[in-house]
Amino acid sequence: MAYALLSEIPPIHGLYMAFFPPLVYVVFGTSPHVSIGTFAVACLMAGKVVSQHAAPLETAHLNNTNITTEVHETTPYTPIEVVSALCFTVGIIMILMWVLRMGALSTLLSETLVSGFTTAASFHVLISQLKDLFGVRVQVQNGNYKNVYTVIELIKNMPNLNWVALTLSVVMCTVVGLNNAFLKTWVSKRSRFPVPIELLVVVAGTAVSKILNLKANYEVSLVGHIPTGLPQPKTPPIDIFRLIFLDACTITMVTYTISMSMALIFASKDKYEIDANQELLALGASNMFGSFFGCAPICASLSRSYIGYQAGSKTHISTVVTALLILCVLLWIGPFFEDLPRCVLAAIIVVSLKNMFMQVTDLSRFWSLSKLDALVWLVTFFITVLVNIDIGLGAGLLASLGTLFCRSQKPYTCLLGRVKNTDLYLDIKRYRANQSTIRIESIPKFSNSRSASPVSNIISSWKTQSIIRFTMVMANLLTEKNCKQFLDLDASAVRQADSYFGKRFMNLKIHSSPSQAEELPGVKIFHYCGGLSFASKNLFRATLYRKIGYLKPERTPTLLDEEEIVERSESLVRDPTVSNRVQCVIMDATALSYVDASGVKSLVAVHQELANSCIRVLLAGANGPVLETIEKYNSLQNQNEQFNMETFPTVHDAVVFFELHCRSRFNKTLGPETIDSLSHDASTITITNNNT
Repeated sequence: MAYALLSEIPPIHGLYMAFFPPLVYVVFGTSPHVSIGTFAVACLMAGKVVSQHAAPLETAHLNNTNITTEVHETTPYTPIEVVSALCFTVGIIMILMWVLRMGALSTLLSETLVSGFTTAASFHVLISQLKDLFGVRVQVQNGNYKNVYTVIELIKNMPNLNWVALTLSVVMCTVVGLNNAFLKTWVSKRSRFPVPIELLVVVAGTAVSKILNLKANYEVSLVGHIPTGLPQPKTPPIDIFRLIFLDACTITMVTYTISMSMALIFASKDKYEIDANQELLALGASNMFGSFFGCAPICASLSRSYIGYQAGSKTHISTVVTALLILCVLLWIGPFFEDLPRCVLAAIIVVSLKNMFMQVTDLSRFWSLSKLDALVWLVTFFITVLVNIDIGLGAGLLASLGTLFCRSQKPYTCLLGRVKNTDLYLDIKRYRANQSTIRIESIPKFSNSRSASPVSNIISSWKTQSIIRFTMVMANLLTEKNCKQFLDLDASAVRQADSYFGKRFMNLKIHSSPSQAEELPGVKIFHYCGGLSFASKNLFRATLYRKIGYLKPERTPTLLDEEEIVERSESLVRDPTVSNRVQCVIMDATALSYVDASGVKSLVAVHQELANSCIRVLLAGANGPVLETIEKYNSLQNQNEQFNMETFPTVHDAVVFFELHCRSRFNKTLGPETIDSLSHDASTITITNNNT
């Protein structure tokens, strides 16, 4: 009933939303825990559409007891007709999305965007309820910046606030808030059934209103007339569909995303699957059915869903039982709440939004993880709060797409170096590898229950040996500044080894020695992370040439190191002496997610240009789709324009291949130790030609 006021429709329609749509969702829905019905954000967005195309409820006329509607001279529609048409349009859009199998579209709304949008929407709800909390008359504001104008109107009317309504609001907010903060936790540990504090507050508020006659004596606004029985189904007006279509699309994306997110939360807890496209059908059919009874667009509610989950609901039968209880209210109990003060409903709404208000703290987390994600949150939040809901959501979408474009235009690139005596190739600037030798002087007896451990299988097969020596290369790739700190934590390393083996060793010694990743002489291994397409091909080419030293700045400052010079220089020229320092360039394509025709063409151009400078180019680690795209490209080009670069499954294979085929030229440069460490891998090398 309280959320129905956000939609600018009579409170009784909130009960209709809790009764009719869930009955349809029971038939088609795939989540047994989701509670379908009113939701603050969805109702608020529906109320915006109603205020634009219909006359608002007489919420400002506090002298009238009954809730009635007026019709503007410029529109023939009532709020019920507008909200019914909106609900029907949302249902149609969801059905069309189900037919087209577009359930994955919900992923367009990122977690950052949803957090910023719902937080801003909670402030919309708060501002819309301030007039009832303070008991003041406020002119209804429409259009953009309505929150700003509403706050200004509230400040102007503060001398006329109703102290009785304000006192009642404060008391009810305090009671509900204390219950949520303390009593709910205490009861949840002792009972599966929570305290129905909202129902108790409504009953108490109605009793106080009847006893003190708040309407007549203190001019406190009441809910008003609540009809009994079920409403007659009415067809929504069709001619208004074109006026509300864009708003319906926005509401569709928001309600579907929120509903799917909540369904997935419960599905992950109870280990069952959710069909995204089937949820579109369920929500669409529920909206279409509810539109014939004056319902606003529905959505899943996390608070109601969590209450049902905490009470132990496992199937849709719980939804049927809830609908039957709502039916009892519609048929017999509804008129008892006609004297309920509206400030009580406003207090329930405001307190229920506490968790949404607390999402403001998410900003610090997003800021720590990514400044771009934090920027999306800020843009979505402030534009939604200050301008309007739909504009804020659109701005958030544009900001999210902008961050994707920015990230695609600045992929992670680096030069790789080899860790000595391993086949690991790491970023020579950022990472160091730590090599630790663990000596086990006493092998524990492994039980059969631990035989699944890969290390225990090895040790079991080596029972006759008394000493086992093995090497662990740390997978977290410690940075250079943290490497020494780790080497001092021998006790921690022992505990990690103990937990890995499952038993404590009698004697465990760790000997550590840092091993720096170093470049191979004459070989540049270029690592590129991202996609290679028409939008990033120029960036790929320029970055590659900068990293390998093919381009150099015209002016060379003396205060910066070589890499900083290249990164900061805007004017670069070709270095004619690059072939004296670089004989081979290996492109590490293990993180190359995709490539299009323009990307392949840029690879061909880079290959030809470097080949003309006597630099051999090899491709390593490309995945199947990338190689298939290259093969298709070659089938459409003539011999001179085809991709003729040698490809290898790993970077190490490419390094060994180059060393073997160019030994006579670079023996003096590489040195005997490097050659020996590479040559022992020659028997395992795999070369992939262009037709494989």
